Amino acid sequence: MLLEGRHLVVTGALTRTSIATAVARLAIAEGATCTFTTPARTRKATTHTVRPFAPDADILVVDVTREDEIASAVDHVARARGQVDGLVHSVAYSPPSCLQGDFLGAGWDDVATTLQVSAYSLAALVRGFAPLMPPGSSVVALDFDGSRVWPLYNWMGVAKAALACTARYLAAALGERSIRVNLVSSAPLNTFSARGISSAFGYVASEFGKRAPLGWDPDDAEPTARACVALLSDWFPATTGERVHVDGGFHAVWAAITADDVVAYSEAVAEDAPPVSLAGEPA
Repeated sequence: MLLEGRHLVVTGALTRTSIATAVARLAIAEGATCTFTTPARTRKATTHTVRPFAPDADILVVDVTREDEIASAVDHVARARGQVDGLVHSVAYSPPSCLQGDFLGAGWDDVATTLQVSAYSLAALVRGFAPLMPPGSSVVALDFDGSRVWPLYNWMGVAKAALACTARYLAAALGERSIRVNLVSSAPLNTFSARGISSAFGYVASEFGKRAPLGWDPDDAEPTARACVALLSDWFPATTGERVHVDGGFHAVWAAITADDVVAYSEAVAEDAPPVSLAGEPA
């Protein structure tokens, strides 16, 4: 098994459709044990989600903006497990003002929240858990391509670009300790978070299905989970600072969303209900 004997810390396993849930489920099937972290307000949901496949796993309350809660989780894992062989970062949040609407209309407080939860939290978690990580450990963060503009993604797109850059700097900083840091950039998956951005999410997901050379199924998180598990294993011992695309090849072809697409997308969004607030929700 790819992860036999390895212990992982997994963030963001909120619902059965969360990407982190798919990663954790497959990791356990491949021999890993997991500790889960979740904000206090979503602990009940995470417990309900993970207990069927991880009945004995620790579920720790961690708000990624709270250094004290991260430190408490690190202390607990150090006592209970001794070490951490892998860390899965699957956390993102953006206030409604930073998604949809006017890109220039978002104020700094909301933008700062977006950047802290969605990008800086990777560095905060790695800083906390790195002392427990032996050589050969791996950090994997869930990404969505921030190198292009996505309609209505707005400041979350900026945060994803910052997340990618943060991962590269962490890869450089931790390389001498043989700790790898990589990103998995998944095409849209039908998670609770994605639906909360806009019900027009289905439009973008369908475009991936049409344009990606291999096609794309937004209801199947297993390809993304497999990429994460492979990077958490020792099968990529010399790969760090990398972004692995799991999008059916969409990124590799001329598949940019055009101005006409933006109009169609906007018309669909105009019929939506107001966006849902998803504080602490996984990416």
